[in-house]
Amino acid sequence: MSLNRQALESKLLQRLLAHPELDFRIWSEAELLQSIRTTLPQRSNPELWIFAYGSLIWNPLFDYCDRRLVTLSDWQRQFCILAPIGRGTVDNPGLVLGLEKSQGSYCQGIAYRLPVDAVLESELLLLWQREMVVGAYIPTWIKSQIYIGDQSSGQELEVLAFMANSQHSVYVNWSTAKIVESLATAAGDFGSAAAYLNSTVEGLSEAGIEDQALIELAQLVKNRQKQITLPDN
Repeated sequence: MSLNRQALESKLLQRLLAHPELDFRIWSEAELLQSIRTTLPQRSNPELWIFAYGSLIWNPLFDYCDRRLVTLSDWQRQFCILAPIGRGTVDNPGLVLGLEKSQGSYCQGIAYRLPVDAVLESELLLLWQREMVVGAYIPTWIKSQIYIGDQSSGQELEVLAFMANSQHSVYVNWSTAKIVESLATAAGDFGSAAAYLNSTVEGLSEAGIEDQALIELAQLVKNRQKQITLPDN
């Protein structure tokens, strides 16, 4: 099973997250649309750029008309969101990335520009169904620095990023050892948590970004996998 546009349009995530052992409040389409309509007017630029720091880099799913390499100052990507479906199970939840404030850190990623036209809301609804279906993230407008190659252009770009909701039940603040164990062993309907990590490292590399912390984490996960028997991806 893969996460694609058809899966989102068919509300596959909602059905999976309605697992009887999960106590999630699943947002209705009306609530998702209201969130979009509340978020959009908060931007200061008529253009709409979405910041990708995890799976949106290698599997964006929405239509876009431009992309830029950008950096957010005082933010970091972190494995802090539990994935009891998709990349894990109820008994062994995986982890996916969230964006968190971190003074002195920085987070490089890809900004995608969405066409502001008649189909914008439908494209954003797919994105909200993916990121906001249980409210695990908070849509946040952030100023980023545009990079050309490995050099800052000195220009700013306002981007919409999905920040980890630290008040949600899926938010965790785990030690590196516990993160490694989860990523090394968890797998769900969309594949393993380790595959999610590796795809993110590869997607960043293809974009010209080397996140040393993620590269080192991927190596720790590989080392742990050598010691155990994994379920099939």
